[in-house]
Amino acid sequence: MSCNRRRTVRRGFTLIELLVVIAIIATLAAVVAPAIFRNVGDAKTTSAKSQVDLLALALNSYRLDNDVFPTSEQGLEALRTLPVAGEPPRNWRGPYLSKVVPSDPWGRPYVYVEPGRENPSSFDLYTLGRDGKLGGEGEDADITSWGGPVKQ
Repeated sequence: MSCNRRRTVRRGFTLIELLVVIAIIATLAAVVAPAIFRNVGDAKTTSAKSQVDLLALALNSYRLDNDVFPTSEQGLEALRTLPVAGEPPRNWRGPYLSKVVPSDPWGRPYVYVEPGRENPSSFDLYTLGRDGKLGGEGEDADITSWGGPVKQ
């Protein structure tokens, strides 16, 4: 009988092949990740603009019914429940919002001031963006009901 030696074939990847694949994945992540995270920031900014517009519409509906806007003390909650603080509204027909008053996309409450500094005959409604500070650009920019920056 002859000895047949079978060659064992190793199947798998070499260390160099694994390193090349890891390098390719890292390069793709470095190129794609910033674009994905920029889109997340843009989505939050767009969401905040939409919420400010919806809250402004609800505030204007409140004013049509009651001849005045809710006071700063009553706040945006006056759009959901009959205000008990200050003088009661004349003809409250709420709720003016079908859901609870939302926080901004970064988890902070919207700032509502009546009468407004920028709009003395109505209100100021804004959020200070991702950083929570006055000014800024991109996702850190102020988002306001009047379209301009918040002045101190």
